[in-house]
Amino acid sequence: MKTVNNSLKTILLYPFFAAPFLLSGCGDFFDEKSDKKLVLMDKLEHLQALLDNPAYVNSNYCTAGEASSDNFYLTDGNFLTLREDEQNQYTWNASHVFSEAALSANTWRGTYSSIYTCTSILDAIEKIEKNSINEAQWSSIKGQALAIRAYRYLDAVLIWSPAYDRQTSSTDLGIPLRLDPDFNLPSIRASVEETYNQIIRDAKTSIPLLPVANINAYRASKPFAYGLLARTYLAMREYEQAGLYADSCLQLRNTLLDFNTINQSTPYPFAELNEETIFMGVAFYDMITMDFNARIDPSLYDSYSNNDLRKTLFFAPNDDSSIRFRGSYIGAPTLFMGFSTSEQYLVRAECLARSGRIDEAMETLNALLDTRWSGDTFTPLGANSSGEALQIILQERRKELVMRGLRWMDLKRLNKEGADITLTRTVDGQTYQLLPNDPRYALTIPEDVIALSGMPQNPR
Repeated sequence: MKTVNNSLKTILLYPFFAAPFLLSGCGDFFDEKSDKKLVLMDKLEHLQALLDNPAYVNSNYCTAGEASSDNFYLTDGNFLTLREDEQNQYTWNASHVFSEAALSANTWRGTYSSIYTCTSILDAIEKIEKNSINEAQWSSIKGQALAIRAYRYLDAVLIWSPAYDRQTSSTDLGIPLRLDPDFNLPSIRASVEETYNQIIRDAKTSIPLLPVANINAYRASKPFAYGLLARTYLAMREYEQAGLYADSCLQLRNTLLDFNTINQSTPYPFAELNEETIFMGVAFYDMITMDFNARIDPSLYDSYSNNDLRKTLFFAPNDDSSIRFRGSYIGAPTLFMGFSTSEQYLVRAECLARSGRIDEAMETLNALLDTRWSGDTFTPLGANSSGEALQIILQERRKELVMRGLRWMDLKRLNKEGADITLTRTVDGQTYQLLPNDPRYALTIPEDVIALSGMPQNPR
């Protein structure tokens, strides 16, 4: 392969555009080596500096699932302002739903840039001696890199692979698992089973290494790793394990915001790094889901009671009487894709309901909802059966976690259980549908990545 193609392959398959940061982004931390290879990261301070760069750790989480889900719609006028690949994504096209990774930013490129950074850190830290003086810092850095890599892999497998199915996971196409910083190694798609096993292995290995509380939610912590495992097992429909890890997370972090104390008059009411934020993840800048384009589904908006403060804190009216989302936990239009205590309450409640522990499930849900309603107007919800409790909890899960990037995962897993949810969109008089368990629930990997790597594309 020609040199120019080798360079392109590096960008696409194992993005090396992190290298400029390694060379220049840390000031005096690094000296460029004479052989022009990746600089040596030989001090813990260097590695922590990389982990403290939000461009590679906290940003560019996948919005493609949210863009493909049923929380919102676009007007015909908004649709026409999008690029062709964005239009394809919105209408569940069978191909070309991402721009070419070599030419512009996309979620594939952002995901694997972060994975490259974490894998490089994990490789470098093993070359630094751990001793009695640096043990806590050494362990924390390794734990952070493992947990963040696990989250990036989970983020990716939820977009580019089919829903986890125990019967087919060993043969279903997962994602490339880049576990070595050598970008010359070929990219090979692991199975879905291998992918989830790697996510779980990374996350579990990180737990004893991480502190219970880090300096802020931009850094990974023990509650984050527990919450990550809870979300992972939920995606796998391993509900007993999901509930156990959500409970472990909540034993360490269980603070909820009282929505009565949030100022409704500000354009974006929720402060960055608020008390519920366990880990800060910021969405890839996606024109489809931006608040000036995305209109909230009217039936979803109408499902909130007028005494439910989420109705006014999460949403605001547009000039045309449609509804936009404003409830991101970063206090800005960009979507929050991190982890919060509220999510863990809902995971715990759902798993308790599925196990038949109805009273505990509803008690967990009510503890969350009591902080969401105006004044003392909330009346605790009850259920007479596991099925009824589960239905209520799943409704509240959608309402609480709206525009968090989690609806796509829920559609995939719930349709596997017979929920039979069909998505429908109409653009310029033409109707598009996505049927339950459709192969298009695994979005196509960027075509230029497939062409250069030789990896198989997702079937259609």
